[in-house]
Amino acid sequence: MAVQICVPKETREGEQRVALAPDAVKRLVGKGMRVSIEAGAGEKTGFADDSFSGAEIVAGAGELLGRADISLIVNPPAGEQIASLREGSVLVGFLNPHGEFERFEQLAKRNISAFSVELIPRISRAQAMDALSSQASIAGYKAVLLGAGHLGKFFPMLTTAAGTIRPSKVLVIGAGVAGLQAIATARRLGAVVEGYDVRAAVKEQVESLGAKFVDTQVTAEGSGGYARELTEEEKAKQREVLGRHITGADVIITTAAIPGRPSPRIIGGELVESMRGGSVIIDLAAEGGGNCELTRAGEVVNHGGVIIDGPVNLPGQMGNHGSELYAKNLMAFLDLLVVDGEININLDDEIINESLVTHAGAIHHAGIRDRLQASRA
Repeated sequence: MAVQICVPKETREGEQRVALAPDAVKRLVGKGMRVSIEAGAGEKTGFADDSFSGAEIVAGAGELLGRADISLIVNPPAGEQIASLREGSVLVGFLNPHGEFERFEQLAKRNISAFSVELIPRISRAQAMDALSSQASIAGYKAVLLGAGHLGKFFPMLTTAAGTIRPSKVLVIGAGVAGLQAIATARRLGAVVEGYDVRAAVKEQVESLGAKFVDTQVTAEGSGGYARELTEEEKAKQREVLGRHITGADVIITTAAIPGRPSPRIIGGELVESMRGGSVIIDLAAEGGGNCELTRAGEVVNHGGVIIDGPVNLPGQMGNHGSELYAKNLMAFLDLLVVDGEININLDDEIINESLVTHAGAIHHAGIRDRLQASRA
């Protein structure tokens, strides 16, 4: 019998994405899989139920998840969703592997093989499955639009009958996927852009996008494409050099985050007070505590005329392309997981093994298992 793939409606507030876009459904059905979608799953994105050609539309999430061989989700499942999953089935999605470990115990008890897309290794063979990167590019793009919306200035230089308007200055801190997309977007809008990252290796990428690289003489190359945590001496040197660029910027976009740890504090309150009134900080690391000391996740703060916006889940606000990109990531993963029409959890495969959190009634991922035990010690 064909593999049954089910997609429930996302319940997170403000979430507009759905795990499969209509084109992805069509392709999966063409490969011989059965697809069921919860009624209204794509309504916030503009995908009507009848746009999911070839899929069965099911009225309730409970019935839907109870029949699934593989359930595809965007956000981590709530307790009632876990309870509805068919025992022994597969779950794939963003599972927040660095927190809320109780969720994984619930999944293990129901014998769910749960894959967390955040844990897919960043290797060449897995590039098409890299959901972190596809969604981070959206966050970087949206961050610039947010900054432009808050700023009471034009981004580009304008020559008018009333005189010449100077271009705005944008500083992007962190040149990962989100940061590079922010740099590219700000440049397209005509701003003068600077980019900074503790990984000196990204200097060439920043400059290739038309931005100036801020060199603080502090480097912190880490593993997995992330930066390591700085020493106190390195942080002081970073603040000294970077501070001069921060006070001169009109818009600052911060993207520095370390998975499983609080976001590094880069902009202190006293530095915010040295910025010009009307300046803007968009802190994409808000959910981890923020790169700015004054950031409040999900809030917009006005501190002495400086706007500090700590947005959460920006990719969820761009439902159409967010869903399309994420669905392509999931389809690439399913190509590895479903072999000759059957689910094949091959633990000898690096991608499968490292992204698998729970399996065979236990927590499979050693790192998560150790952190869970440590949290209860």
